[in-house]
Amino acid sequence: MVSSAIYRYFPSRDELLTALIIDAYNSLGEAAEVAEASVKRIDLVGRWVAISRATRDWALNHPHEWALIYGSPVPGYQAPQDTVAPALRLSTLLIGLLIDVEAAGIAPQSLAIPRALHTSLRPLRQSIHAAVSDDLIIRGLMARSQLIGSISLELNGQFHNVLEDTTVYFDSAMHRIATDLGLD
Repeated sequence: MVSSAIYRYFPSRDELLTALIIDAYNSLGEAAEVAEASVKRIDLVGRWVAISRATRDWALNHPHEWALIYGSPVPGYQAPQDTVAPALRLSTLLIGLLIDVEAAGIAPQSLAIPRALHTSLRPLRQSIHAAVSDDLIIRGLMARSQLIGSISLELNGQFHNVLEDTTVYFDSAMHRIATDLGLD
């Protein structure tokens, strides 16, 4: 197929990108959801590890799709609202963990949070619709950042000549994050 033939199916580059992005987010979300569902609800560490391992496995098997959704933005492309729900699938699993931590009363001791950061969390707080402390929300954002960052660093070769076994590092890092989140 010649590249111009793609426009028989997609009227523009942006519509093609949107379809690819939605497909990637849904594929990643499904992989993480299936992994998380295989672990008992009360096993918070097991759920986090399942989610993080499934995310990494998916990324290693789909590096181009990972780069599309978590790499540098495509110049001139503005993601439409259609991409939001698929993009939230992974975050929704993490928010579910945070809600369960808060409900179980096992959240780690809160740290002082600057007033400006409380205010900055307003959009996220409005989307959670559950009792989760701002401190735990920040820890969740940090966990998500570390998950995505660790995978991206590995995919981009940044651990070459740094680590002999990236899987061992990844598992160790995810267990440390579980401790920070109060999951264990």
